[in-house]
Amino acid sequence: MAQQLAIIVLVDIGNALEANSLRDNVYLFDNMKLHGSEGQGTGGLVTAIHGAYWRDGSQATEQVLNWLPYSLGSLPPTVPRGYESERALQSDARALEELDALTAKPDATDPAADLNEIRKAVGTRVKTTRRTKGRLSGQKVIDLTGEIVTDTSAGTYSYPAPVITDIYGQAVDEKIMYPAEYGSPDLVTDGWYWSATVDSSRPGTYSYSMRIQLHRLVQRGSEALWEPVNLTCESALRVTSEPKVNGFTGSGMGLLPLDPYASSAQGTEYFQPGAQQSGTQQSGTQQSGTEQPGTQQPGLVEEER
Repeated sequence: MAQQLAIIVLVDIGNALEANSLRDNVYLFDNMKLHGSEGQGTGGLVTAIHGAYWRDGSQATEQVLNWLPYSLGSLPPTVPRGYESERALQSDARALEELDALTAKPDATDPAADLNEIRKAVGTRVKTTRRTKGRLSGQKVIDLTGEIVTDTSAGTYSYPAPVITDIYGQAVDEKIMYPAEYGSPDLVTDGWYWSATVDSSRPGTYSYSMRIQLHRLVQRGSEALWEPVNLTCESALRVTSEPKVNGFTGSGMGLLPLDPYASSAQGTEYFQPGAQQSGTQQSGTQQSGTEQPGTQQPGLVEEER
């Protein structure tokens, strides 16, 4: 059975967009730290891939990699799926209440200023474009505490999660791994994730690159929209291969060296097949169906003495 290996891609989106680079702004982790992976928590992760082969040299097991992108400076992925929409509806309802209260005031001295305050409280709804359909469609800009952002120029808002759009490089070109994007019921990744099978029969160190799409909030006139920004980062696989061994004994594959009588209690005798013929008695004993004192029927075990 293939072993599942997870690679976490944690991106500091704010600093990455400011520097226009993922260098020193991406942190990679996997679950093979105790088995040889190097560079945990840095942008130079080298994932250890332990393969095995049979006596004839053919590949015995394969490895499966799964990449999971997350972000620093964003709402945690564990919040409910419709959290942003719910917060937007709450802000709209609060703005309507304030507008009703304003119209009910007969002595409003400066209604224009009051309307401007209500407009700020409503927040900024991001314009939907062809490339930002889906979860980013028509959402309002909120901060890390879930509050509606009234001033987007301050930059204190939650960024959309990073998206891996491609995996390529030496490991792919030399057919060491075969990456692809798959559908998933896990809504944390918007129903998509990247996975790859690894050919563990070819030891060596192979590099690969990931193309990651971030989103920058830009203001165009009176409209705000998320503009995609494509950046790349690199990582590597270190493939090793060893003979397939028995997990219990550490030796080659074969039958376990177990004593068939190792678990029997001392002083207990077991019936041995072939000692007596079924349905017949030895000379001097009674016929089948009766039992002579001091004898035992075939197939039964004597009690402990």
